[in-house]
Amino acid sequence: METTGLTPAERRVLEAFPLGEGVDFRRSDDEDPERGGSWGPERTLRADVLRELLLDGPVREGRIAGLKVTGARITGRLDLKYGTVGHPVRLRSCHFEEPPDLYGAQVGALVLSDSALPGLTAGNLRAEGVVRITCCRFTGPVRLQGAKLAGAFFANGARLGRPGEVPEEPVLQLNHAEVGTDVWAPGLVAHGRVHLNGAVVRNQVNLDDAELTAPGQTALHAEVLTVGTDLHAMRLRVRGRVNLGGARIPRQLNLAHARLSHPGGQALRASSAVIGELWLRDAAPIEGSVNLRRARLDLVHVPPEVWPPEVATDGLTYRALTPHLPAAQRLELLEREPAGYLPQPYEQLATAYRAVGDDAAARTVQLARLRRHRRTLPPYARVWGCVQDAAVGYGFRPMRAAGWLLMLLCTGTVAFALHHPPALKPSEAPAFNPLVYALDLLLPIVDFGQQGAFAPRGWYQWLSYLLIATGWVLATTIAAGVTRSLSRQ
Repeated sequence: METTGLTPAERRVLEAFPLGEGVDFRRSDDEDPERGGSWGPERTLRADVLRELLLDGPVREGRIAGLKVTGARITGRLDLKYGTVGHPVRLRSCHFEEPPDLYGAQVGALVLSDSALPGLTAGNLRAEGVVRITCCRFTGPVRLQGAKLAGAFFANGARLGRPGEVPEEPVLQLNHAEVGTDVWAPGLVAHGRVHLNGAVVRNQVNLDDAELTAPGQTALHAEVLTVGTDLHAMRLRVRGRVNLGGARIPRQLNLAHARLSHPGGQALRASSAVIGELWLRDAAPIEGSVNLRRARLDLVHVPPEVWPPEVATDGLTYRALTPHLPAAQRLELLEREPAGYLPQPYEQLATAYRAVGDDAAARTVQLARLRRHRRTLPPYARVWGCVQDAAVGYGFRPMRAAGWLLMLLCTGTVAFALHHPPALKPSEAPAFNPLVYALDLLLPIVDFGQQGAFAPRGWYQWLSYLLIATGWVLATTIAAGVTRSLSRQ
């Protein structure tokens, strides 16, 4: 590269480059790069000089060259579009007057930590090492769509966008990017949308303590995101929608202590997602609706008070719910389905209770399903449903049938004790016993010889018909309940 016309600051960088040594222009460790526009020529570097150095800089045998600059003001645009940079690029605590352009470039590593930039264009970037924007302040978009990073992407503590503004363009764009290890962004602050649509992250995404603000819009847009292990977002604060539709998170989506707020819209969408464990432990009540339609989860750890008034669960499947709660506390969620009554969520909840051996809770869920379904039926069917419910709890309360059976037995015994039915063949009939006669009418299988020997008349005959009919129904219900209990054991 040409070495004439360089400023003293640029010459310092040129001399350090082939040795891989760093140049620190800072006067103190607590300088604010956002105020770097006032830094003088003694710490100003032209972007064109840095470009020539990176693409055609001197190297020294036995040393690893690299650009390592701290606390510089960089004027002009650092244009490395489609360039191949075989050296690490480390520009820490620097002030950039224009957004660097690394579209389609190939670099060893890119480190911009603690710098202030008006944006970054690095779509389709190829990086053999890490890309680090830790604690950077960006007033414009960070474009990394389609990037392929062999290492991690670090954005912990970064601040994107301007407070109080939501720009039309997403402030962070990792659409269809491939990250070899982690997306590490705890403490990220984004005033605008963050896009991870179609991204592939081989290990985990960490958004612990992040703040994403895009009121009325999708703050985190991560449809069909594929994560190798976990998506951690503990204490996440979101104003806007979180869209994880179709995402693949095999281990844990951890939203413990999170606060999701999108009033009047969807606060969380995870429809058709495949997630190992969904955690919303100790989270604030969600403001806005939740869409979990057709999602598949192994474990759901969400306290009932976290769910909003509207939760779509049609087609949702899961294996376990924690903590283990009475069915009544879980059933309330199924009433929040915006589509109205759907049988599948009830069947799924009953299956989950049976899987942990809580058959009583499973029966409670099934009974609630039938009662909810009854509200959708025409009036005559609702009346018959109420009769079934009151009599035997739709068959899920078999001991209630025993109570009705005992009451009818007492009624029949008293009635026939007061009025003995005449014998069909007086000379052959056994001695009449009102208790045994009523029992003979009620029990469809057992024959004590009383029913066939006596024939009541008038309304007593209709009473006998009633006892026979109800006896069949109630005895069958009791037998079914006993059979179900024995089969469970």
